[in-house]
Amino acid sequence: MSAPTTSQAATPAAEDMSHRQILEALSGLLLVLFVAMLSSTVVSTALPKIIGALEGSQTQYTWVVTATLLSATATTPIWGKLADLFSKKLLVQIAIVVFVLGSVISGFSQSAGQLIAARAFQGIGVGGLQALVQVVIAAMIPPRERGRYNGYLGGVMALATVGGPLLGGLIVDTSWLGWRWCFFVGVPFAVLALILLQLTLHVHTERRENVKIDYLGATLIAAGVSVLLIWIPFVDGSFAWLSWQTYAMVGGAIVLLALAVLVESRAAEPVVPLDIVRERTTALSIVASLAVGMAMFGGAVFLGQYFQIGRGYSPTEAGLLTIPLMAGVLLSSIIVGRIITRTGRIKPYIIAGLIVLLAGFVLLSFIDHETSLVYVGLGMLLVGLGVGASMQNLVLAVQNTVPLRTIGAASATVAFFRSMGGAIGVSVLGAVLAHRVTDRITHDLAAAGFPAGGGDAGGSLNVAALPEAVQHIVRAAYGDATGHIFLISAAIAVAGLVAAVFLPRATLRASLDLPARQAEETADLG
Repeated sequence: MSAPTTSQAATPAAEDMSHRQILEALSGLLLVLFVAMLSSTVVSTALPKIIGALEGSQTQYTWVVTATLLSATATTPIWGKLADLFSKKLLVQIAIVVFVLGSVISGFSQSAGQLIAARAFQGIGVGGLQALVQVVIAAMIPPRERGRYNGYLGGVMALATVGGPLLGGLIVDTSWLGWRWCFFVGVPFAVLALILLQLTLHVHTERRENVKIDYLGATLIAAGVSVLLIWIPFVDGSFAWLSWQTYAMVGGAIVLLALAVLVESRAAEPVVPLDIVRERTTALSIVASLAVGMAMFGGAVFLGQYFQIGRGYSPTEAGLLTIPLMAGVLLSSIIVGRIITRTGRIKPYIIAGLIVLLAGFVLLSFIDHETSLVYVGLGMLLVGLGVGASMQNLVLAVQNTVPLRTIGAASATVAFFRSMGGAIGVSVLGAVLAHRVTDRITHDLAAAGFPAGGGDAGGSLNVAALPEAVQHIVRAAYGDATGHIFLISAAIAVAGLVAAVFLPRATLRASLDLPARQAEETADLG
């Protein structure tokens, strides 16, 4: 075994770090997570106004979100693999810089198309942050103690997801600021995070010789996923399900991903190690994360649109109305995290979280444009409680089964599939919403005696510019169609619950590395 590096000698063992030292080391990471979450949530309630100002369509509304998820999904496993080979601290800082550049470019966009492209670039940084924060924490804190600190992560996520919509609504409702500040507002937080990381984060980097990065595998994975996700929002709209475009795109995606599997099985340093994916806990966690990502991202993304377009509330009011969702995430992540640390058990809480998540989606599947806000709030609270208890802990379940040297690839693999699920969910549910809204508006306009072609009113999200009678039809269409989206989300959540039920029971280990790995290192030293 190679001699300890300078960074290793200078860094105290995680087991010897006090609670205060760990919190100091986490300060920059928590701020990084806050910045990444804020970038998405600050836009959630502001997006209807942003797309309206840029004269965009419902399809472009969906793609502003999907573009970020797509590029984040495609790059997440690459970031994770790099974290097993190079300085985790430096990689986090690089991801922050990419994220900030994407945010600034987004803020200066002059059209919906430019905004989508900028958000895609921003997603590269988001992919790094969502993978690397988990990886760095796993390299510092043993799984048994990590449940406790996942509570802090959940608290920061909840703060960002509660404060983001409120801040975004306030920004677009303040005339002298304007929607562009939704993208600029995270820049100072990111700069502060860079400074804090430089001062407080000291994590061991295992320097390895003859490092080989599987660029071909990474390219094939990114290309295959991208082609598939690009196909989803256009099928049944721009072209039919059975058409040459579908055959070309789906067939091409299958071929690219099959080649990726072949390359990964032979690569010396695969981006997504197949032996990890084949492990039972990882495989089932991937299925559950894919379902949670599809249901959570796909459903929650359209809540701001429901409150603003379907119910006629302002962006600020829409932000306030989403508080039950985020309060649920905050409560369950902190409480469940502490219980897991105390008991060492994780499977029961993942299953319970997914059951509550499913119940929340079932409740929300019955909403329309006149549903009581108390009822909607209860559904959102249950969804938040379910997400807080399951999402982070699915990653923890995988981290508990792999050695420290592959923690980056394993964590990023789960994040990759969760992000891919989110991108698929947003694309599929957005396409479903767009079709149902267009059909409903066209039908109701014709019934109201408006001339043929008036259904084009459903193509724009600038509802305030429409005649009052048409506004009512458009709002009712959006409000009533949203419930159908949550019904689909509930069906997807069932798949995640089934996968969680078959997870093997395990007690979280109290050491950073697997006992077998530690035994091997001891033998090498002897």
